[in-house]
Amino acid sequence: MDSARILVIDDEAAMLENCDRLLSREGYACTTLADPSRFRSVAASLQPDLILTDLRMPGVDGMTILAAAVADDPTRPVIVMTAFATVASAVAAVREGAFDYITKPFTADQLLVAIDRAVRYRGLSVENRSLRQQVARTSGGDGILGVSAVLTRLLEQAAQVAPTDANVLITGESGTGKELVARLIHTRSLRHDRPFITVDCAAMPEGLLESELFGHERGAFTGAVQRTEGLLSKANGGTVFLDEIGELSTALQVKLLRVLEQRQMRRVGDSRLIDLDIRVVAATNRDLEASVASGSFRQDLYYRLNVVHFHLPPLRAREGDIPLLMNASLHEFATTARRRAPEVTPEAWAILERHTWPGNVRELRNTAQRLVVLDTDGRITPEDLGGALRRCVDEAPDVVAAARPVAYAEALEEALNEFRRAYVTRLLETHGGNVSRAAATAGVSRRTLHRWLAALHEPVATEWN
Repeated sequence: MDSARILVIDDEAAMLENCDRLLSREGYACTTLADPSRFRSVAASLQPDLILTDLRMPGVDGMTILAAAVADDPTRPVIVMTAFATVASAVAAVREGAFDYITKPFTADQLLVAIDRAVRYRGLSVENRSLRQQVARTSGGDGILGVSAVLTRLLEQAAQVAPTDANVLITGESGTGKELVARLIHTRSLRHDRPFITVDCAAMPEGLLESELFGHERGAFTGAVQRTEGLLSKANGGTVFLDEIGELSTALQVKLLRVLEQRQMRRVGDSRLIDLDIRVVAATNRDLEASVASGSFRQDLYYRLNVVHFHLPPLRAREGDIPLLMNASLHEFATTARRRAPEVTPEAWAILERHTWPGNVRELRNTAQRLVVLDTDGRITPEDLGGALRRCVDEAPDVVAAARPVAYAEALEEALNEFRRAYVTRLLETHGGNVSRAAATAGVSRRTLHRWLAALHEPVATEWN
């Protein structure tokens, strides 16, 4: 933070004079206070970014100052200094919210290091608070960030449908945020204070998934040593989110259809019916209409689920959302790592905005986290983005410097890698991330396709089946 405002509180005039001279010389806006009883009024008018206070003072001591400062603004760092250094006082100060603790006598360098850390922390806190406000304005508080017209329209429609009990089908590519929309529908419904239960239909084999969904009685099968309540009954009164509904087996499709039609279910191994009052929100990255046409998904179940249909647009179709999401993600991960978010150069922005983002928001967030973790100079350049993102450089030659001269073999290897990367990405997009079908189309084994992905370090969204 430039010209950070620092309030120094001490009953020793020499200490105040030395701190004022040192901090002012370093470019800080320093204010000193010899009477700690005036802290609240001075702080209210000054609005300091950092408070440096002595711990032992007559009248109002440093712990009182600390408590008041934390109560006024918990994001503002307070550094406590004292000549009476004890472990107990240090622990007590930190426990009560002090950012740091410095022992008198200290050197100028020791003080400046502590001040610099605190000021950088304050800068991160201010940036994070501003970003949270921006996110709240652009996401409606539901965690879905975006300003594009297509996303805004979808969220408005979702909010309109939420208070009803209509079942909802959400489709879209992997990583587009289907579960976030499902949660939005639940939190804005009349069931908002009841359970929201997520079921990943692709994560378990059929037998285990049936037991998880419906529950089972003791002795229903080998290993069933006690009765277990199913996820559907746990969701009673609330919402159940069936993720990857397209992966459901035909047998389970029949049982789910019966639940939707009769609003009742049976535990595995039990003949008694259990009444259910649930709303179902289902999601898939498959084309369910095509699955119905091919006979792999029941038409009657499809109609039961598809009362209201929302299709989440891929990130590449959400105009204006990529910079907003990238900035938000960079700041989020930087704050978690207690460092400043790196700045993205115009050349890097050009690549980020023209990248197709096959993994959508999930890929973007993973990219942002990697950029923060590997950042060394506070700047993100095209070289920092890696080959997976720089492959769109061919579409934006104006942002790339002249290519360095290389040997023919090296140039050929790079070209082949770029071709393979683009080919694999398009192949997986076509097959909804399914590795088995992608490998069959390419005429290679699953192992070969996995090896290509590993060699390319490609963060594409895949279904590993």
